[in-house]
Amino acid sequence: MAFEYTIKYKSNNTYENPVFEAYWQFMIIPENNDSQKLVFSDFKTSVNARIEHSINGYNFQTARIHCKEPFKAIQFEAEFKLTKEEINPFVFNSKQEPSQELENINNLNFKVENEEYLTSTELTKLLSKYKSLFVFDSSKSIMDNLTALNHWAYLFLYFKTGVTHIGSLLDEIIENRHGVCQDFTHLFIAFARQNNIPARYVSGYLHQGDGFFGDSQMHAWAEAFIPEIGWIGFDPANDILADHNHIKVSHGKDYNDCSPIKGVIYSTGKNETQHSVEVTYQQ
Repeated sequence: MAFEYTIKYKSNNTYENPVFEAYWQFMIIPENNDSQKLVFSDFKTSVNARIEHSINGYNFQTARIHCKEPFKAIQFEAEFKLTKEEINPFVFNSKQEPSQELENINNLNFKVENEEYLTSTELTKLLSKYKSLFVFDSSKSIMDNLTALNHWAYLFLYFKTGVTHIGSLLDEIIENRHGVCQDFTHLFIAFARQNNIPARYVSGYLHQGDGFFGDSQMHAWAEAFIPEIGWIGFDPANDILADHNHIKVSHGKDYNDCSPIKGVIYSTGKNETQHSVEVTYQQ
């Protein structure tokens, strides 16, 4: 079964004083992969500026804008249409025993091949005093341990907006036990990597119809690599596995690799930004 999704992204930005020049990079375009196919893409802005499309270092699409004319307000609008196949994340073939899985992930070649997603970053660094908060059970499969980690992170943090920011470190998040989808994701990634499971940050959209946390703006979840299975998506903010409701845009080591928008503004004074995302589908 396939779903036909429409995604509408809007960003309104106002500035106290004129902006004389500005650069932005947007990474909000859904990727093409085995389960989703982008069939329409439109991106526009309210000012006279050139929009260039390029591919970043992780092979994901970006839209770059350079505005040279002064303005005090600017709007960005994007619309994407794609087809998404129904996914049952629990359908996979693996006959390995837990001991064999552990042997595989502790193999030197495996560690070298997956070093990029096994190494902690500033946003996923786990202090030693917190490492015992969640402990893998060596008698269980990696999939069962990751599913348990997903559930633990969901219970450990309380979803609350406005208490963290894009640079919040993990020790602060763990101490306060509040955060949004990116904080849940960094927490999951930190404990997965601590147990030698490659894990990466995913940025994308979540279908709005089921009342999930994080469904009114861009969403974040994690992907973990399990030998003999591959990359599996875990959404710890909602205690579910990623499925047809999750529309992927990009992945990286942490939020910094997947930031939906980056910019340099030449101006002074305060500014306000409002984002909205609408995700709908038809079967």
